[in-house]
Formats: sequence, structure tokens, C-alpha cells
Amino acid sequence: MMDRRTFLFLSALTPVFAKDFISKDLDTYLLSSELQTLKNLNSRLNRVRRFVGFANFNTISFDTTLYYARNYSAIGKFKKDELDLIEKLFFSDPSTFGFYGKKTVSNISNDIRSNDIQKIPYSGHYVFKGKPADDYKRILNDVGTNLILTSGIRNVVKQLSLYSSKLLELNGNLTASSSIIAPPAYTYHAIKDFDVGKKGWGGRNFTSEFARTEEFNKMIKLNYISIRYTPNNKDGVRYEPWHVKVI
Repeated sequence: MMDRRTFLFLSALTPVFAKDFISKDLDTYLLSSELQTLKNLNSRLNRVRRFVGFANFNTISFDTTLYYARNYSAIGKFKKDELDLIEKLFFSDPSTFGFYGKKTVSNISNDIRSNDIQKIPYSGHYVFKGKPADDYKRILNDVGTNLILTSGIRNVVKQLSLYSSKLLELNGNLTASSSIIAPPAYTYHAIKDFDVGKKGWGGRNFTSEFARTEEFNKMIKLNYISIRYTPNNKDGVRYEPWHVKVI
């Protein structure tokens, strides 16, 4: 019998789930039978976040998440249908539903080492040491301290949580969800990028309104960074003026 780790490895090589969706109105959706599983999965991931804390949830690995779920009743062990859905969301080829970005994480058990990251005070977020951290410091110096880090490192579990939450909000619509949140194996937040915003703006920092701020206008003039998702980008992602591409 094939063990789970071997199955995960082979799944990474072959997108076996790519055809296992339904299409309507030109958009692609999860199977209707998976919506309750999605709801349960989203709730369990929220319990993981509450258990480990907001900041730690950004970097926790999938294997560590499974360990906590097995051993702490406050979370509860992941059920088979939830694990199946996780694998489907991670290993499917998203070009089948309109996302054409580069795969950034090939291993669902991707581990981020504490020695490689730096926590940004008062943000609840981390950035990678080296150029990402250096760029963030330079941006603050060049743009001003009214600019803040709104999202830094997101390992597989954090991205999965954001993605499943958006899928739930959009009734399983993979096409629409993937234009807003990159699928869990395709986020640049797992390897270098970060998001910035304007202090006091809350959710507006994740809208096109941010492009009209003084902070953004100063930032785009800097020659050491650029915006990852420009208008009409080839990845199929909405315009994200807040998403800093680490060059």
C-alpha cells in the first residue's frame, strides 16, 4: 500500500486533480459535495491559528499543523475528506481555472527556518532575512513611517487558510478566488515578497484605492522594487498595488 508521503510526492509530479472540478458560467468551481468539507476545513484552520497565535500561523509548516491537530483537542484531527481537499487545492494545476502564475512551493511540507526570518515589530508578520528585509527597511526610510507591513511571509498553511476562506466566501468558485488569492503552492509570500499599506487604512490597503495614496506614489518611484501584480498581468491576478515584488 502506498503511504501518504509517497502519495504526496507522486501527486506533486502529476496534477491528478486537474479535471476534478465543475464549470458553469465560464468559471470553474469545486464539486458541490466538497463545500461542506471546505467549511469544516476552514473552521479547523481557524482553530489552528487561534491555538498557535497569529504570527506563528504565518510560518507554521503543514507537518507541524498535522501534529498539533492530532494531539490537541482544541483543534481536532483533520478528517480524510479535509486532507483530500487540501491535496486537491495544493496539487491541482491552476491554469485549468485561469491562474497562470509560477509555482513557488513544490513541497506541501515546506519548512521555513526561524534563522531565515525576521519579525517586524508591532505587525504580527515576518519577512525573510536578506534582500526582503533590506528592501522593507529601505522602503520605510524612503517613503516614511506612515507605510506599514500588512502581510509578510505566508507558508503553505497560511496561504491555504486565506485561499479556503476566499473559496468559502465565493461558494467554491476557483476562478474568482484565484484572481484574488494565489493558490497555496503559488504564492510569492512563501519565498520573498511582502505587502505594504498605509497606517489607519485597514482593509482599503488591499484594494486599488491604495494606488491613490501618497505612500504608493513615492514607493513606485524607487528603483529597487516593483509591483508583482500590475494591471492586466499575465498571471491572471487582479491589480495589487500593495504587493511588493522583491527583485
